Amino acid sequence: MLNEFKTFIARGNVMDLAVGVIIGGAFGLIVTSFVEDIVMPLIGVIFGGFDFSNYFLPLSSKVTATSLAAAREQGAVFAYGNFITVAINFLILAWIIFLMVKGVNALRASMEKQEKVAVEAAPPPADIQLLTEIRDLLKSR
Repeated sequence: MLNEFKTFIARGNVMDLAVGVIIGGAFGLIVTSFVEDIVMPLIGVIFGGFDFSNYFLPLSSKVTATSLAAAREQGAVFAYGNFITVAINFLILAWIIFLMVKGVNALRASMEKQEKVAVEAAPPPADIQLLTEIRDLLKSR
């Protein structure tokens, strides 16, 4: 059973998946920082200087705080500003992944086209040419 597990782990697909998950996690952190530290402050400045991440609706009369963190300590809140931030984060990440997949697909199509042209343009091997000439000579007799 241990040998089967080693074989499973040693397969290229599993290792590729592990690398993809690690890189994806790191990339997700970069996008999160980009959204929270650059995009959302710019949107806040454009729309009057407010911070989306602190927008919430209290779901309890006990909640009197003005910041989201303090309000969460007091009771249940509907943190729609945080949801907007996370949704923008997701849309940016999805757009970047879409562009990456589109680029990889275009590269693959280009490589396949070049391979097809190379196969079509390659002359047949010498033995095939010789056999073709012999066949043509026999047909002409």
